[in-house]
Order: sequence, then C-alpha cells, then structure tokens
Amino acid sequence: MLEATKERLHELVDALPASKVETVHRYLEALADEAFLDALRNAPEDDEPLTEEDLKAIAEAEEDIRQGRTTPWEEVKKELGL
Repeated sequence: MLEATKERLHELVDALPASKVETVHRYLEALADEAFLDALRNAPEDDEPLTEEDLKAIAEAEEDIRQGRTTPWEEVKKELGL
C-alpha cells in the first residue's frame, strides 16, 4: 500500500503544471521537516484574550459573510497561483 501511495505521489508530481511546482515543493519540504512538525505539535495554545479591535473585526467579517461580500475559494486559489 505504501509503495502504491508513493508511486501515485510521483505521478501527481510529474503531472503538475510548472506554475505549481514551487508551491508543492515548499509544502512537501515543510511536511518532511520533523522539527517544524514538532514545533507545531508542541506550540502552546493561544490564550490571549480578544481585544475590542479583534471583536470588531470578527463582527465585521461575520456581517460580510451574511451579506455575501466574500470571495469564492476557487478565485482566491487562482489569485494565489494555487
């Protein structure tokens, strides 16, 4: 099973458009970096209280969502070259 999965990953990498290669490379490098993964696993929970500014920004974002003032995920990915 592992070999079939690795083979499929190789196929996917080979099929990548040139514009995606660097993005996938950075992502795979991060996944392979055990120190990075350990840091994520062991990072303390963010326990800082929300500020008034934070709460206002959250309320504005929720209103934008209710009013449909959002950008579709597919469009965001295109803009980011993903």
